[in-house]
Amino acid sequence: MRPITGAALVAALTAAVLPGLAASAHAATTHRVLFDATKAETAGNADWIISTSQPDPLKQDSTPSSDKDWTGALSSWGVALQKTGQYTLDTLPAGNTITYGGSGALDLKNFDEFVLPEPNIQLSATEKKALLTFVQNGGGLFLISDHTGSDRNNDGWDSPKIINDILTNNGVDNTDPFGFSVDLKNISTDHPVAISDSSNPVLNGSFGAVKHSLIANGTTFTLKPADNPNVKGLLYLSTSSPGNANATFVTSTFGQGRVAIWNDSSPIDDGTGESGKTLYNGWTDSTANNAALALNATAWLAGSGSTTPPGGGNCASPGQKLANPGFESGATSWSGNATVGSAQAAHAGTSDAAFDGKGVATTNTESQTVSIPAGCSASLSFWLHVATAETTTSSKYDTFSVAVGSSTVATYSNLDAASGYQQHSVDLSAYAGQSVTIKFTGVEDYEKQTTFVLDDTALTAS
Repeated sequence: MRPITGAALVAALTAAVLPGLAASAHAATTHRVLFDATKAETAGNADWIISTSQPDPLKQDSTPSSDKDWTGALSSWGVALQKTGQYTLDTLPAGNTITYGGSGALDLKNFDEFVLPEPNIQLSATEKKALLTFVQNGGGLFLISDHTGSDRNNDGWDSPKIINDILTNNGVDNTDPFGFSVDLKNISTDHPVAISDSSNPVLNGSFGAVKHSLIANGTTFTLKPADNPNVKGLLYLSTSSPGNANATFVTSTFGQGRVAIWNDSSPIDDGTGESGKTLYNGWTDSTANNAALALNATAWLAGSGSTTPPGGGNCASPGQKLANPGFESGATSWSGNATVGSAQAAHAGTSDAAFDGKGVATTNTESQTVSIPAGCSASLSFWLHVATAETTTSSKYDTFSVAVGSSTVATYSNLDAASGYQQHSVDLSAYAGQSVTIKFTGVEDYEKQTTFVLDDTALTAS
C-alpha cells in the first residue's frame, strides 16, 4: 500500500479530524461532471474512462498528480480537472442506465455535464429522452465520435451511427435539435484548424488557446443552421474553409443547455490505460492543442469560464444594426426585387416589402450586409404576414426563407398563412465578429398565389 505523505496526509487528517471543514470544501466545488462507461467505452483497444475506480475515481488516488495515478486513457483529462479544485468527477459504470429525474446518486439531475466518449452501444429510448431532457433543462453534453466502422464490440453500432440516432430518434425533438449530424467518414490523418475568434471561450479559455487539433482516423460533421441557428463549427479540416461542411469540433445550444461534439477519440487519449490496450497519446501531442480544447470545452459545458454561448461576451457596440429596417425609406440600403412600398398593409408605418403574390413562378429577394460586433449576442427579428390562395393543409408549394451568408436559418411557407403579421426571431450570436449578408427570399410556384409581406426587421446586438 502506498504510504500517505505530504498533501495526501493533510487531506486524510482533514477528513478524519475536521469533517465539517472537509464537507464545506466539497460543497464549494460546484462543477459536477459525469463520464459515461455504460456504452462499451472499454471494448477492444478503447479505454475511454478516467479511472477504473468507479463511480468515484478518488478511491483510486484522492490526490492525483499525474495520469499514472488514475488508470484509464482519459486519466489525464480527469486529473487535470481534479487538480483545479473546481470539479467533482464521477463515472456511470457499465451495467447502469442513463437517467434524468430519478432518485439515484448518478442520475443526470445531480450533474452539470455529461461526457459520452465514443459510445459503442445504442442508447435505449428512455436513455435518449433522458439525455435530451437533461440538456433542454440546462445540462452540458460532451459527445465524442470516431470514424465510421469503429464498431469495437461488433454489435452493428458504431459511434457515428449511435450519435445520429440520438439526434433523430430521441422522443423530445427528433428534428436534429442540435443543428449538426455526424458524417459517415474515415479520415486517416489531418490537423484541423481553429477559426479565428478571440472571444470564444472554447478556443480561448482558461486552459489555453486552441489553434489545431489532430485526426488519427476520425470523421467530420455537417452543420445544419436551419435546424438550429446556434450551431457553430470551431475547427475544420486543414483543406477546408469554415462553413457547413467538414467541421471537426462543433458547439451548439438546446433549450437552456449546451452541447459540444468532437470528431475523433484519439485527441483525448493520453496513451495510458489498462494493461494490454494499444493506445495513442494524442493528449500531449506537440502538433496540436488537444488538452486545451478538451478542458476549455468541459469548462464551458459545465457552466464555468463563460456564461454566454460561443461568440458571446462583453458587447462593445450594442444596438440595432440594420439600416432602413422598416422600409420606410423605400428600398434604400436593401438590394433585391421585392415590391417595396405601400401596396400591402404595413405592420407599422406606411411601407413594407412584398414578395411573390403573382400566382406564377416567381422569386423575389431582399438582402443587406451588416457587421455583427464581436463579443455580442445577436438576434434577427422581423414581422411576416403570409396570405395564400393555396388550400392544401400539408404541402409547401410556396416558401419564404431567411439566410445568413450561405446558410439558411429559417423557412416559412403557404402553410404559415395567418390573418395578420407574426413576429419571428433567429439567434445569430454564433456570427458575432463577422460581416454577414442577411437575405430574405420568396419563391412561388406556377399557380395559386402566396404573398409574403416583410416589415420591421431588426438585427439587435447586446
